[in-house]
Amino acid sequence: MSERRWTLLVVPPGAQSSRVVQVSQTLMKLGAGVGVVLVLAAMLLGYGTVSRSINISQNVRLERENAQLAEEIGTLHGRVNALSDTLQRIAERDSRVRLLANLEPNDPQVQMAGIGGPAPKRTEGSRETSVLERRTELIRVDVDALIRRANLLAFSFKEATDSLKAHHDRLAAMPSIMPTAGWLSSAFSSMRMHPVLHIARPHEGIDVTAPMGAPIESPANGIVTSVGWETGYGNTIEIDHGFGITTRFAHTSKVLVKVGQHVNRGQQIALVGNTGLATGPHLHYEVHVNGRPVDPLKYVLPESIVD
Repeated sequence: MSERRWTLLVVPPGAQSSRVVQVSQTLMKLGAGVGVVLVLAAMLLGYGTVSRSINISQNVRLERENAQLAEEIGTLHGRVNALSDTLQRIAERDSRVRLLANLEPNDPQVQMAGIGGPAPKRTEGSRETSVLERRTELIRVDVDALIRRANLLAFSFKEATDSLKAHHDRLAAMPSIMPTAGWLSSAFSSMRMHPVLHIARPHEGIDVTAPMGAPIESPANGIVTSVGWETGYGNTIEIDHGFGITTRFAHTSKVLVKVGQHVNRGQQIALVGNTGLATGPHLHYEVHVNGRPVDPLKYVLPESIVD
């Protein structure tokens, strides 16, 4: 059976005569196949060109973003270093403050607990991290270390502050000044001859002879707990200074404070008198620690130290 053939009529422009061309079916199929292949090749080439153009654009954008990110990471790294230097200066100041607060300096091993940190972890078979990822991980480790160190310093400062406050309060409670200006006429003793009763009895304070009406000052900060007349002591004031320390002032001519009032060191609380069993104007002054009488002169400091 003969192969089918296709007849093509070619009509040229103008007055030229038409031509008849016969093409076999096999040749037509071959031509159609070649055309399809050319069309597909053109489409693939166009897609590849467009895809490459997109990839180049994306790479340029990523490189620009990476450059910006690298700059930001560099700035952050500089700030982390500056913060580390600041914490180092704070740590040095903390050591001095702890000495003032009568505390031992922090153990160097304790200080090292806030420095450094675990190295970035890499699991076997994982891809190598990029430079930016490594720098970011190192900064994260540094920030974590700085946070730990800052927490240690905050705790240390709180401990020093509490110690300083306790020392300040305790010093404020010490009866470190003489309540009135005068001369010592009778010292603290376990037994002495009473000047009025003429019998031997303990003298749980000191007597300071001073002019009538001379001011009597509180020797330390405290709260007035008692004001009134006591047999033998006359007009008497008692002050609680905290930390188990109380003071008593007897034979006063006039009381200038009331129960519950807070007084400061050096504040006038009464005037010298001779009320009660007294041979003349003077102040009987006692200091008690945890309920036991002690010699008040042991707490009196020189004016150069008190000031």
